[in-house]
Amino acid sequence: MTVLAQVLREAARRFPERRALVHGGSGFTYGGLDAVTDQVAAGLARRGVRPGHLVALVLPSGLEYVVAYTALARLGAVTTGVGPRYTPTERAAILDRAAPDLVLATEELTEGVPAGPEHIRCVPAAAAHDVWAALRRDEVPPAPPVTGDRDPDLPETVVFTSGTTGTPKGALFTSRQITAITAMDTGDRWGEGGPQLIATGLPHVGFMTKLAGYLKMGATLHLLGRWRAQDALRLVAREKIPYLGGVAAQVSLLLGRPEFDRYDLTHVRGLIVGGGPSPAPLVHEARTRFGAGYSIRYSSTESGGLGTLTAFDAPDSEALHTVGRPRPGTELEIRHPRTGTVLPVGEEGQICLRSPAVMAGYWRDPEAGAALDGDGRLYTGDLGRIDEAGCLRITGRMTEMYIRGGYNVYPQEVEAVLLDHPDVASVAVVPRPSRVMGEIGVAVVVSRAASEPSLAALREFAASRLSAHKLPEAIRIVPELPLTGMDKVDRRSLTEREKSFGDV
Repeated sequence: MTVLAQVLREAARRFPERRALVHGGSGFTYGGLDAVTDQVAAGLARRGVRPGHLVALVLPSGLEYVVAYTALARLGAVTTGVGPRYTPTERAAILDRAAPDLVLATEELTEGVPAGPEHIRCVPAAAAHDVWAALRRDEVPPAPPVTGDRDPDLPETVVFTSGTTGTPKGALFTSRQITAITAMDTGDRWGEGGPQLIATGLPHVGFMTKLAGYLKMGATLHLLGRWRAQDALRLVAREKIPYLGGVAAQVSLLLGRPEFDRYDLTHVRGLIVGGGPSPAPLVHEARTRFGAGYSIRYSSTESGGLGTLTAFDAPDSEALHTVGRPRPGTELEIRHPRTGTVLPVGEEGQICLRSPAVMAGYWRDPEAGAALDGDGRLYTGDLGRIDEAGCLRITGRMTEMYIRGGYNVYPQEVEAVLLDHPDVASVAVVPRPSRVMGEIGVAVVVSRAASEPSLAALREFAASRLSAHKLPEAIRIVPELPLTGMDKVDRRSLTEREKSFGDV
């Protein structure tokens, strides 16, 4: 049995009447979640799901997604999620790489889903008692075969992220990693959790690898179909949620709500913010207006969502300018980007992490496993240095990827789409600092002689092929793109120019 399945069973035994999931005014207690998990697992087994099968969830954030995940875990199957915000083209690319045995999808998300694997259509229910009603069976689901001690390398979940060129890659997490992540988050504690708002998409590493930890702590998980600042703020105030997770852009949007100061938020004790460094002014404002600590987290999908962090009460020198120190059990090194030599304090190089939480490898893509060395060390592709206080300062990226509102954007992918526009002769997409989103994309365009494309025209042209967060949010028309001595686009100079336009 998988770690997630074991934890849910034990949590249901320890606190059966405690609320586990809440969505849209309905939900499950721990006992109820355990029972419906058995019923759905039995139905999936009837449809042929077996241990080791990969099942893709192409579902909106809601009760159906979570129940499907726990049911598949009970059968020893492997789960991967495909975010509802992906375009059909992006969805198809991920599913092509995943090659699932079964796809669970809603009607509105089926475009882009390949015809090969079996499909089960999901109709989102208005209330918990109807969740997966057509799939449930009142029988004991078959247990995965036992071959002695539980296999620590049993695959449990595949979490997809984009590669350095935008090609999707799936980070594989086995029972070994899920056990480690759960222990690093919770220790030996059971049942100490309280209400919690899930701010990331459910296919995100922050949910897929950490659900077992949430259940172990007995947390009440509040799900939003789609995160909106006004809804999140209202829920945080009503449910007295003590710790807020998310990315810097979400914090900025919360602070920007006109009704913010009308809410009683004295119960908020801390903000836990990932998705890249937080702008110093945002950290200062959030600390002041929430009256709470602010912890910046640096990690990646491949690292299992764990890496470094700043303390809630860190001094300004740490909280405003670094991403903190390694979590206990995590080794941090800065290595030379070409030679791999470990660099001393103060020198910039590639950030490398090693911990029991780091992925086992990439799903069905052994060549992409070059991100890991033989000692389990993860080469992140990010550039940084360790300062004299032992804190990590991120200085750049070995690729041109930037982070818009917590989501990775790879310029090469966006440029490939924009180049198909008839008015675009050449284009480079570079980041511009943004107080709200962290970074936004700027399309630096050389237009064709006939006309100059507008920003609105480019966004409309690309919207069917790219997710909204990848679309450019500013445009600059230039006579030609600057080149380096090697006749490549000088992205550094373009990026430096955009820094002067920051705080969008």
